[in-house]
Amino acid sequence: MDSNIAPSQPSVPTVVSPPMLQNEPPAIAARTVNVFYGEKHALKDVTIDIYRRQVTAFIGPSGCGKSTFLRCFNRMNDIIETCRVTGRITLDGGDIYDPRLDVVQLRARVGMVFQKPNPFPKSIYDNIAYGPRIHGLTTSRKELDNVVEQSLRRAALWDEVKDRLSEPGTALSGGQQQRLCIARAIAVSPDVILMDEPCSALDPIATAKIEELMDELRQDYTIIIVTHSMQQAARVSQRTAFFHLGELVEVGPTEEIFTRPQDKRTQDYITGRFG
Repeated sequence: MDSNIAPSQPSVPTVVSPPMLQNEPPAIAARTVNVFYGEKHALKDVTIDIYRRQVTAFIGPSGCGKSTFLRCFNRMNDIIETCRVTGRITLDGGDIYDPRLDVVQLRARVGMVFQKPNPFPKSIYDNIAYGPRIHGLTTSRKELDNVVEQSLRRAALWDEVKDRLSEPGTALSGGQQQRLCIARAIAVSPDVILMDEPCSALDPIATAKIEELMDELRQDYTIIIVTHSMQQAARVSQRTAFFHLGELVEVGPTEEIFTRPQDKRTQDYITGRFG
């Protein structure tokens, strides 16, 4: 999928970005966020706004903090005993680190798709139905059937699995499993979908389907993707944030980040001088 880059003449991905509309307040606002793993200062004073109906891509070399930051948005870092988060992150104006907040409800609003597809060891139907059941989102089997079908349709998977809903989700191909995980995430009607390298384990054809799906889903969801592929960031995102050594170096419209970066570190990364 990635373009070939001649060593003698670094190039940047081609970016096609729509006009930016940011008159409304951000869906997520992070202010001076720091993350510590014990004594290690993994993320340093990160401030960023994440907007609705856009894909925001986090790029940067391995170990730069982008996945650590992504996990702050649904408090997945809470499960790491040595992890400590400071600063403020709001979702639609509400502080997601408020001690009174129900983390289970937060994770329903902020769904996550992981690097490796991780369907539950259940049927395709039950993978999708699990969230609506535990959150009490449906009152009848007919309603639940409808949620399952609509979620699978939105994940562009319905036509491939509609006659095998009772089969295990783990029997699907890797790309289908990842779309199943996306369908599972949207079944509880989240506001935000986090994607941590969702295509890194997939072949180019499956990757193209996931990328096309992201473009469709952003009409209704706020999407944040962590990716090592700058070409992927260029293809799917409207805004890009570049991280390096735990710092947010630069964030802006994807086209500007790739063609007119303001920081030399960004320029060096996207032209292949390090990474």
